[in-house]
Amino acid sequence: MAISLHARRQAAAQYDHTSVSGPVTGYAQALHAALYGLPEDNAPLPTALDALLHATHTAKKPEQKTAILRQLADQLRNAADILQLYQHRALWDRLPEDVATHLRTAHDQAQQIATALDRVAPAFSSTRSTTPTSPPQTVQPAVPPTPPARQRR
Repeated sequence: MAISLHARRQAAAQYDHTSVSGPVTGYAQALHAALYGLPEDNAPLPTALDALLHATHTAKKPEQKTAILRQLADQLRNAADILQLYQHRALWDRLPEDVATHLRTAHDQAQQIATALDRVAPAFSSTRSTTPTSPPQTVQPAVPPTPPARQRR
């Protein structure tokens, strides 16, 4: 049996500490437990935003402040992905339509905030750029245009 895990870049730890948790590690532990009949680890959900909040209070250098904002933008993009998954799940499970609509709105707002953070993060750096930086481009799924209604003669 061959198993391939694809990892998406997450907000990396940059303050002299390493993390042993995260999505890939969680999947690997669950897979290992299932293959070998071991009990699954029921650890609490990750608290990366708590760590960023703590780092915000202790950050002194401008580069640290910039790195925190960039990590927060990455976390918000991850949150937007989670919201989109739940939006699709709400549609699949045929939950009330307003649930999917609220999740879509939250998804869009999380992406907008992440983009705004990407734009302002360089302002906190000690080597401020005079030219605005462009945020990373996100690919939106193409929506085919609605064909015009045919008129009967």
